[in-house]
Amino acid sequence: MSLSLQVRDRMNKFLDWGGVLLASAFLSVGVLYGLWAPDLTLSELRQRYGSASQQVVDVDGLQIHYKDTGPKDAPVLLLLHGFGSSLQTWDAWSTQLERHYRVIRLDLPGFGLTGPSPVHDYSEQNDLATLTHFVDKLGLLNFSIIGHSMGGKMAWSLAASVPDRVKALVLMAPDGFPDTKDIGTKPYAMPSIMGVIKYSLPKYLVRKSIEPAFFDAKALDDNLVNRYYDMLRAPGVRAAILERANQTIYTDPVPRLRKITAPTLLIWGEQDQMIPSSNAQSYSNVLALSQTMLLPNLGHLLQEEQPDVGVKLVTDFLSATLKRTN
Repeated sequence: MSLSLQVRDRMNKFLDWGGVLLASAFLSVGVLYGLWAPDLTLSELRQRYGSASQQVVDVDGLQIHYKDTGPKDAPVLLLLHGFGSSLQTWDAWSTQLERHYRVIRLDLPGFGLTGPSPVHDYSEQNDLATLTHFVDKLGLLNFSIIGHSMGGKMAWSLAASVPDRVKALVLMAPDGFPDTKDIGTKPYAMPSIMGVIKYSLPKYLVRKSIEPAFFDAKALDDNLVNRYYDMLRAPGVRAAILERANQTIYTDPVPRLRKITAPTLLIWGEQDQMIPSSNAQSYSNVLALSQTMLLPNLGHLLQEEQPDVGVKLVTDFLSATLKRTN
């Protein structure tokens, strides 16, 4: 199956590509009224999901919410979540990683408590500029990056832009490697009727949209569904999701990937229905120094389905890689 067909298929399966948005769009006016789901306030979301370690930094007018944990003199890990998610996707991994690393995870532009871009720009160029300015503002001279899905695309874009600063790179089912014929297309463009999700967002459809991201749907508990549902109702996030989807244009990744010098771990759930594990070969064919780990009986959200499995592979990789580069 070509990547373009894979994209069309997975858009109907998971909130990472707007499955929940598509289902909501067909609600009738009467049902819409009954399923009214206004934005939650930042103060309410901070009370539910914030902590003493959560901080805010202004980056080009965007109030980026992030967590900075672990020893401040330890090697830095920058963690980037996927589409429709938030920094809480790394909760289980961070508990393990912060024992030996300074772990910095953020709500990316348009998501979580960070919310919409003040200039409504979700292009690759603006995402890269925001991340670069973020690490600069925190004074991070060098760091390693772990990126999942959309965050994986941002991770390799940043690693290609500042290769001398990135020590190690972990790409978990990264997006952004289209078929050649799809370069220049808008794979996630949505019709105007999708604007209905700014007002109506049934929690049941959120659950059903996340389920295909798990190999074992039993691992998707109520707390996780509630978190995704709440973060989708953060101020302005649903409108930002629509804007990002309509602004996303596939570009040729190869010239940028060839600039990456950091040792790279490609990690995939073998049963990933969102971005098939076979796509790992496309990356490994281009990256200068990479290895691939396929995890059986795991889907797209492996860091939440079986967190202990993936984090063990990542910590082993980081330990060996950073020992060599220091």
